[in-house]
Amino acid sequence: MKTLARLGAGLAVLALAATGLTACAQHNSNTANSEPSKTAEAKTIQVFAAASLKASFSELGESFQKENPDIAVKFNFDGSSSLFDQMQGGAKADVFASADEKNMKKATDAGLNASEPSIFVNNTLTLAVPKGNPAGVTGLDNSLTGKKLVICAEGVPCGNAYRELAQKVGYTGQAVSEETSVKDVMGKVGSGEADAGVVYQTDALAEKDAVDTIDIPGSDTVVNAYPIVVTKMAADNGNDAAAKAFVDYVLSAAAQKVFAKYGFMSPAK
Repeated sequence: MKTLARLGAGLAVLALAATGLTACAQHNSNTANSEPSKTAEAKTIQVFAAASLKASFSELGESFQKENPDIAVKFNFDGSSSLFDQMQGGAKADVFASADEKNMKKATDAGLNASEPSIFVNNTLTLAVPKGNPAGVTGLDNSLTGKKLVICAEGVPCGNAYRELAQKVGYTGQAVSEETSVKDVMGKVGSGEADAGVVYQTDALAEKDAVDTIDIPGSDTVVNAYPIVVTKMAADNGNDAAAKAFVDYVLSAAAQKVFAKYGFMSPAK
């Protein structure tokens, strides 16, 4: 009888232990399921933008991220034609901002856009010379004979605009160098490697400590309109909403004040 009593007591202890283990397991399971889910990581959008937008877009990127802490912005600044080639080659871009409508049309014709492009600023050309104008250049004229003139290459927005302007003013002189980016033209003028360079007003203003400018008569008739668009790749990357938020910010009145500071003109309404 004593043996049976002991056996019964032992079984009771084991039953209680099993019940306790089951309860602990259920408690642990409930605890794990009730833990708050981790906050989703910030979206990172890739913005491909014309080289002439570097200063203004960098400032806008900082203010945009302050207002939208869940969206990080990374920029790729280059010549618009080069940016198109990169996207066509498979480079991931969520937003494309071109320095002219011609390269944007190439992008839309290739089906790279997710919406219709919007013009957000205009820009015009000027003649930049090293500080003090040591070569004595007076304009896009005969004063450039024998001098080192640098321009943007054909196909690049600033190069296309230069050719249109040169034809209008009747200038037929030859450049010693053709660059793929307006920033490269500015670099050669600012360093004194070139006597003059045809650049955007905005780039000359940004480098006013290194260069002087000479107005080109008729430059106001050759205006580069800058379009911006959300790309089809943004949807593929799951970044379409974030990309649209950045584009909307660029099109805002607040952004126009920033562009004006850098010498851009508001688009014609």
